[in-house]
Amino acid sequence: MNRGCYKQIVILFAFFLQGVSCHSQNGTKVRQNTGANLSDMAKAANVFLQTLSEKQKAQIQFGFNEEERYNWHYIPRSRKGLTLNEMNDQQKRSALALLRTALSDTGFNKANSIMQLENVLREVENRPANDTYRDPGNYSFSIFGNPATDAIWGWRFEGHHISFNFSSEDNRLVSGTPSFFGSNPAVVLTGSEKGKYILKDEAELGFALLHSLNKEQMDKAIISNEAPGEILTAASRQAMINDPKGILYNELESPQQKIFLQLLSIYIHRYTRLFAEGMMKEIEAAGLNNLRFAWAGDQQPGIGHPHYYRIQGPTIIIEYDNTQNNANHIHTVIRDLKNDFGGDELLKHYKNDQH
Repeated sequence: MNRGCYKQIVILFAFFLQGVSCHSQNGTKVRQNTGANLSDMAKAANVFLQTLSEKQKAQIQFGFNEEERYNWHYIPRSRKGLTLNEMNDQQKRSALALLRTALSDTGFNKANSIMQLENVLREVENRPANDTYRDPGNYSFSIFGNPATDAIWGWRFEGHHISFNFSSEDNRLVSGTPSFFGSNPAVVLTGSEKGKYILKDEAELGFALLHSLNKEQMDKAIISNEAPGEILTAASRQAMINDPKGILYNELESPQQKIFLQLLSIYIHRYTRLFAEGMMKEIEAAGLNNLRFAWAGDQQPGIGHPHYYRIQGPTIIIEYDNTQNNANHIHTVIRDLKNDFGGDELLKHYKNDQH
């Protein structure tokens, strides 16, 4: 993508970061970044579709029960759907408005920053300016079903180091997972973006919790002195890590529990406030005392010190891994063990009630 097109994408992101408002059905203004109701998501998706040509619609829309809905990944690869590079300015604005209905300001900012890192990688790897392997416009939207007419539908936003998979029923967001954020480099070492550290909070709060532990607690939390080379759930259809290990929430002191919840909140609040609160209620209903924190690898931060941690409970797995590229390459993932891709119950409803 040429520099002019890239600047247009950055400008479009900046426009939406100013806090674009929308109108609810009763005419009152609600800010999308405080958790817009889910009818706004369906409206935004429908507006986006209306900007597309018939050829583009055929490219971006799939059936809700098609296997493509489970074809997610976070590596640079060829993807189905419609990329930002293939959209005009109006279509880009509409696509990003849809993304805005699902993510918090923090989540939206991080998505934007991760996309911009593609230019850093292009420069680091000495790729030509028109290279499309490292390309901030090579991020794809796919829609599953018809948001204007279907009670059950979904959509995906995905590219290198970003994947969000959303499923909705009756204007209610059922699921926003699997969701993935990565960062390569974790810390930019050279150039105009030197010092940029997109997933800094995820890293620093993980170390803060680890370093708050006493020896007895560390013996429970540290599951290996060697970090795995990748998140363990990878891009699996169904996420599971058998035989959960680590220190339980109720084995922490009150100040440590506070850090634990702060770390959990960083991940949950990638989404809009209302959806994040719903996720948190489900986690609490399953029992905070059933949550575990596990650590593997080096115990000191910094490049050259590979490390890994996870939070695991009855309803959720969150993984963080920083081992690749001399431990300067972060992968993070959120998996809802009940509701990934909307969950089996949602698919059952779709098959039985609609089709």
